[in-house]
Amino acid sequence: MSTKNLLTDSSKNADIKRQILRLCILNDSYSIADLSREINTSVPTVTKIIGELIDEGYMMDMGKVGTSGGRRPSIFGLNAAAGYFIGVDIARQHFHLCITDFKGDTVNFIPDIEFILEARADSFKALCRMVKETVAAAGIPWEKVLSVGVSLSGRVNPEEGYSMSYFMSDDLPLNAIFEKDFNVPVSIENDSRAMTYGEYLAGDHPVDAKNMLAVNLSWGLGMGMILDGRLYYGKSGFSGEIGHVPLLDNEKMCRCGKVGCLETGASGSALHEMILEKLAGGRPSSLSKKYAAGEKITLDDILKAVEEEDVLAIDCIGKIGETLGRGIAGLINIFNPGLVIIGGRLIVGKKYLMYPIKTAVNKYSLNRVNSDTKIVYSTLGRRAASIGNCLIARSKYLGLF
Repeated sequence: MSTKNLLTDSSKNADIKRQILRLCILNDSYSIADLSREINTSVPTVTKIIGELIDEGYMMDMGKVGTSGGRRPSIFGLNAAAGYFIGVDIARQHFHLCITDFKGDTVNFIPDIEFILEARADSFKALCRMVKETVAAAGIPWEKVLSVGVSLSGRVNPEEGYSMSYFMSDDLPLNAIFEKDFNVPVSIENDSRAMTYGEYLAGDHPVDAKNMLAVNLSWGLGMGMILDGRLYYGKSGFSGEIGHVPLLDNEKMCRCGKVGCLETGASGSALHEMILEKLAGGRPSSLSKKYAAGEKITLDDILKAVEEEDVLAIDCIGKIGETLGRGIAGLINIFNPGLVIIGGRLIVGKKYLMYPIKTAVNKYSLNRVNSDTKIVYSTLGRRAASIGNCLIARSKYLGLF
């Protein structure tokens, strides 16, 4: 299968192909007559281009569809067997890996593969080797892999292929380093934007998500934006830094070097610091014994305590929710989204997190604006970013971005 035409061809026919593929990604399948209406192109032209897409392996005839009368039309959709996309979501001490087929359906999801990525050539080679081995173990020949998407935390410029967190070379962008070992096109992405795209295309959300925000509430605080059905990057690819909005008057130094960033009061790191301060002050908790013994209290320990309804943990995650809600209220006033999705590790807090978020949103945002916004939890959970990486890799492979 060649992508030369779609990636480099600026002709009218190539543009029509991209329009058809985009519609099939969003809505599964179409008859030729429906496609003709959607893209305002004649039936003979659409018929010819569908034939070319079938010859190129992108699409297939999915058979006849029933009608209330008359001749039954054929419907056409993406060819699931055309190839596979790999999504790699890199966290602090592990990575998740997802495999999707050409239609975007998940073939396999392998979580928590232990690995610590460092900004060294041998570390990147080791990661690439582990990814290939994991894909092979899942029964997918690497020759059938069309593209790989990789997400990282921190500032990422997808267009130029650089990551501020894993900087290797001025001359060779990060995606090019991966491509040398994977031998397929590679896109890199910020983890919050990857999560957002995954929720947009694969999440189970009942409302129109063409204007949506997705907040990634994990150790840090990030965000992705879908505006008018498109993933929004900003001028330099660094959009979505909600965690570094100077919203708080707490004089706390953020990891970015500024003071009072939202992340210092609404994130996993903020929750961790808050719990340790309370334990040091003598507040009772199921974590007290471990703290008194001088053992390390991790974020996982705290989230487990929340799930087990520890009063201190619930109280603190409620404060995180209230602070985050103030930030989300500002976003709702600015963007007027139809949907705000809360994802990331802290959503185990469930109602103890969501209730103060919604209370703060109602308090600090304009009623006429927030009444049109639904705030929900991620439906993909920990799979969101790796699925999003697969779908971003597919869109870029097809020249749809």
